[in-house]
Amino acid sequence: MKKSLSFCFFFLLTFITVENIWAQSNASFISVTPSIRYQYIGTYDVNKLNNILNKEVPEIIESKETYSAAKNAVKLYRVEYNSVVPEQNNRPTIASGLIAIPVTGAKSMPLVSYQHGTIYGNMGVPSTIDKSWETQFMIAQFAGQGYVVIGPDYFGLGSSKEKDSYIVVNSQVQASFDMYEAAKIILAKENISITDFFITGWSQGGVITMAFLEKLEASGIKVKAAGTAAAQCDGFVMTNGFLSHPRKIDAPWVTTMFILTAFAFEEYYQIPGLAKGVFTDEQYSIAKRIYMKDTTVEYKDFPIDLHKLIRPEYFDPAYYKQSAYGKLVSEMHPYRWDVKTPVRMYYGDIDECLTIGLARTPYNWQKAMGNDKVEAFSAGADATHRITYGRAVPQWKQWFDELQIKK
Repeated sequence: MKKSLSFCFFFLLTFITVENIWAQSNASFISVTPSIRYQYIGTYDVNKLNNILNKEVPEIIESKETYSAAKNAVKLYRVEYNSVVPEQNNRPTIASGLIAIPVTGAKSMPLVSYQHGTIYGNMGVPSTIDKSWETQFMIAQFAGQGYVVIGPDYFGLGSSKEKDSYIVVNSQVQASFDMYEAAKIILAKENISITDFFITGWSQGGVITMAFLEKLEASGIKVKAAGTAAAQCDGFVMTNGFLSHPRKIDAPWVTTMFILTAFAFEEYYQIPGLAKGVFTDEQYSIAKRIYMKDTTVEYKDFPIDLHKLIRPEYFDPAYYKQSAYGKLVSEMHPYRWDVKTPVRMYYGDIDECLTIGLARTPYNWQKAMGNDKVEAFSAGADATHRITYGRAVPQWKQWFDELQIKK
């Protein structure tokens, strides 16, 4: 377990210090509408995909798992599309993402939208695929077997000029929704029709997947099934747990969740001074530099002690819940509606980022109504945050395959 925590922390710092370089392909963008364009950025052949599955992913999650082999190559495209910022009266913006199209010759394919987890620079997102191991994993397991895979970068990441929208749920859902709409138009241009539509997400992406599902259902868009892994779907339960009921296994980098949310809320909800009221005077400056993707942040300066980072009054649950920050965090609970779509949620028994109780909250809430659409499964007694994702992906794949056979 100690090794896993150190490994995750190493990756966090690596992502922060990566240079912010937007890698461009030699291929030019193709405009399909005035608001949507896409650019070919490369192809992953079968050998590359199977190397991801058999070597790279097991090394990253620190667990040897068995994945079904890729059968076809995958063409990769960066997408840029118009969107809006819901928290700011639908102010126009431009977002980016990825579409991965299997090289099979088929004209009809299932589609999976993958909502990515927490990243700490603005690289490591779907559209910069070579720096996003989690997206590569989805492409290797799904697109390598005939599923189109799409992934939004979220506002503030990829080629977006916004600030990071971390857990600003409506904005991240809007980016996901508009990426889906853009993908449909691009696929039509490529003469590919969509059979079934699935959505998935890990960690932060699991939260956004549930919120995305709520919007899709409300919009009358049919989703065949949804899968999440290690999704912290209740903001107050998650953050107050770290503050008031810390565990020995809590990851040192959970401090970053507070940093990114506080500054993102200040930026998107336009509440000047919000973050300054959350963080201590000693740590405010370094926290802001982290949010602003300052690549000069040194390892030794990274805050890993919540009591040094956050003002003392926030460790009182009553004060915390009534604070401006606590009220915004408490609005994040994308499971409180009558879910119509089959959902399978996976959690780890020793996940360093969330408790079993938090992971099972959406299932318990739906079950309390008598709704059996949401199911919760343990990824294992040894399942950390990354292992949970590593084991959920093949389970999603098997389930989605079965659902298509049953049609």
